[in-house]
Amino acid sequence: MRTFDTLPVEFVYRILDHLNDFTLFCSMQNVCHRLNQILNVYHRYQTLTTLSLNNIPIGPQGARRLANALRTNTTLTKLILRDNRIKSEGAHHIANALRMNTTLVTLDIQYNDIGDRGVMYLADALRVNKTLIVLNISANGIKDQGVERLVDALVINKTLTTLHLGTNYIRDEGAENIAALLRINTTLTSLDLYNSEFRYECVTYIFDALRLNTTLTTLTMSMNQISDQNIVHLAEILRNNTTLTTLNFHSNYLKDQGAEHLANALRVNSILVVLDLYSNQIGQSGVKYLADALRVNTTLATLKFGNNPIGPQGLEYLVDVLRINTTLTTLDLRENGIRDHGTELLAELLRVNTSLTTLVISENKIGDQGAKQLANVLRVNTTLTELNISWNRIERQGIRCLSDALCVNTVVLL
Repeated sequence: MRTFDTLPVEFVYRILDHLNDFTLFCSMQNVCHRLNQILNVYHRYQTLTTLSLNNIPIGPQGARRLANALRTNTTLTKLILRDNRIKSEGAHHIANALRMNTTLVTLDIQYNDIGDRGVMYLADALRVNKTLIVLNISANGIKDQGVERLVDALVINKTLTTLHLGTNYIRDEGAENIAALLRINTTLTSLDLYNSEFRYECVTYIFDALRLNTTLTTLTMSMNQISDQNIVHLAEILRNNTTLTTLNFHSNYLKDQGAEHLANALRVNSILVVLDLYSNQIGQSGVKYLADALRVNTTLATLKFGNNPIGPQGLEYLVDVLRINTTLTTLDLRENGIRDHGTELLAELLRVNTSLTTLVISENKIGDQGAKQLANVLRVNTTLTELNISWNRIERQGIRCLSDALCVNTVVLL
């Protein structure tokens, strides 16, 4: 009878080929010396750089198995464990592994209910870990106490550049701690505070900290009840800020006045590249403020403006300015009730605009007539590379027109 030590390597490879990634990563290393030797040359194991285990209830014990493997693994750079019920105990195991692991760059453990205790374990590990760059601990029931320990660690840590903290229970004290960190941290470049349900004061703490921060390039504050009053402070800061390139404010309470403040900042700001204002309450007056700013702004490349009550007049303001603006490359107008009439305006724009490469007009009740207008312009437009017209009312005739147009244009329909 053959033992594992004498089993032909081809047979071992065949066994390994039938294992899922979790078993291969967690259960094969350090079984015996010969298997370690085989794993060291087994292509699938050596090229396993990303392990994604979403919605698999591995629990704390599964996290322990992963952590044991992470201690010695030298290939995995990205670990995704979304919604796996690892709890604080599982976070403890992973944190211990992070103290020794020198390869992992990205750790995503959102929706795992690790709580304050779990984030404290991770924070302590970040004091010594020098390789982790991206940490996603969104939706984990983290409160102000956990945020405080994390902030203390990030004062010391000089490696982490991207932090996702959204959908937790951060209140005044937690927001103040985050703001204090932003004033002195010189490593973080991206901060996501999505759906934190901040009060007015919390938002003000974060925005005021941007006066001194010189490294943050991306800030996500979606679904945080941000109002026009908050934007007054931010707009003032944006006039002088030299680092923020991406601002995400989708699903807040911005209205025309807030848009006016942002527009005034855009007239002088030469850094911001991406502005996401999806699903706010900005009407046609707010659109006009922003459109007028785009006449002089020469840096904004992406504007996401879907699901705002801009009306037909608001669309006309945008179309008019994009006849002369040569900087904007991506325009997202989903869910704006554009219909066929609005599509006609956009088609006319695409005949003369030479900078737009991506246009999103999904969910706009566009019918066959609108599709025909788009098809006609696609025959002559040589700039657009992506056009998203999904979830409209285009039927067989409109589809045929678009298909014929794509025979002479290589634009990608999404």
